[in-house]
Amino acid sequence: MLQRHARHRRGAPAYGALPGARWSDAGRRAAPRLARRSARGVARVSVRLFALTCGWLTGPAGGFLAGATGRLRVPVPAFLIDHPGGKVLFDSGLHPDAGRDPQTRLGPAAHVFEVELRDGEDVAARLAALGVRPAEIRYLITSHLHFDHTGGHASIPNARVVVQRREWDAGHDADLMARNFYDARNYDTGHEVLAVDGEHDLFGDGRVVCLPTYGHTPGHQSLRVRLAGGDVILTADACYLRRTLEELHLPAIVHDPPAMLASLHRLRALQQAGARIFYGHDPEFWATVPQAPGEV
Repeated sequence: MLQRHARHRRGAPAYGALPGARWSDAGRRAAPRLARRSARGVARVSVRLFALTCGWLTGPAGGFLAGATGRLRVPVPAFLIDHPGGKVLFDSGLHPDAGRDPQTRLGPAAHVFEVELRDGEDVAARLAALGVRPAEIRYLITSHLHFDHTGGHASIPNARVVVQRREWDAGHDADLMARNFYDARNYDTGHEVLAVDGEHDLFGDGRVVCLPTYGHTPGHQSLRVRLAGGDVILTADACYLRRTLEELHLPAIVHDPPAMLASLHRLRALQQAGARIFYGHDPEFWATVPQAPGEV
């Protein structure tokens, strides 16, 4: 069972588990649909994955691959996972106002990145285009707290945010906030928070599993989604580009380079074991990914 975490408010301390408590959202959300059962009575868990493009950023290429020159235009992805236990969102993209008012929404990052976010591209609009109400999202798994991964959190009102404890703590430490360009307006949004330590199996069936991939930020995590056709690894910023993994080539700016390199080795091992790797901000790779309403 999931442990209970109090609802977070701005200025409150980071969350810890309350021993012995159990979480139930009975009476607050509709009960999830039951998994279908085979003739042998074993639940057949059907999981679907949808890729959402929630804008684009253009920034220094060296920020994505150390030594690269010029500027690189990259996608801002989010993912919807439809599991019989509930709908899950992995990251929430840019704030809806980021395109109209980048100075306010991005702060210092507005001097580094050019933002493209047209009407209908924010995460709530992307979900609506699929016939999914943002209020239906049960879990909002957060890879890390940067603006292009948490900007849409406030648009997902009922979700429980799932984040690595060390990332959540870093997002409330003044020094680490400054070093990692965190903006608490994006993630201190009043959601219930499940702070996890390391690997976390969301539904207990191996289908949606948080994987610690520290390094890009203090508590970055990726996500393994087990589909009928095999495992998919949503790396987020643990691996920006295909070249990052192929060459073990880090970006110019990394919170903890040795930790990020170790995470890349882990991702490479998963790839060698047969998993499909979804790179975090690779425009060439993203052009090959089926976009919603198509399934991955």
